[in-house]
Amino acid sequence: MGARTKARKRALDLLYGADVREQSINAALAVETARAEADPKRGGSWPYAREIVVGITEHGDEIDELIETYSQGWTIARMPAIDRALLRIGIWEILFNDEVPDSVAIAEAVESARVHSTEDSAGFVNGLLGRIAATRV
Repeated sequence: MGARTKARKRALDLLYGADVREQSINAALAVETARAEADPKRGGSWPYAREIVVGITEHGDEIDELIETYSQGWTIARMPAIDRALLRIGIWEILFNDEVPDSVAIAEAVESARVHSTEDSAGFVNGLLGRIAATRV
């Protein structure tokens, strides 16, 4: 597993955990930062995971508005928490990280949905992120 894939997984864990615990992302970020500092093995993937999470907090309203706009009848509240987190990561990478090609951001989110979410989530994530990426052209 590549460093960015590990970082995405860490960001997913943090965002998902904060969501289901109804904890602020900043509080979850502080806890994970302390863990990364205390355990050098966790340090390798932490900088990019942190960049993702901070980016999502900085652009959260815009990202969530896009999810609502392109989800075709699904509200954010109705989506599984894991799908919300995956979509937020994918949208942040598509719109705010020029180092990651859109196709890679989408493929990573879809694969993660296959592994961590419902049977239908991979197709849902793929379609939504694909529509958002198509608006950038």
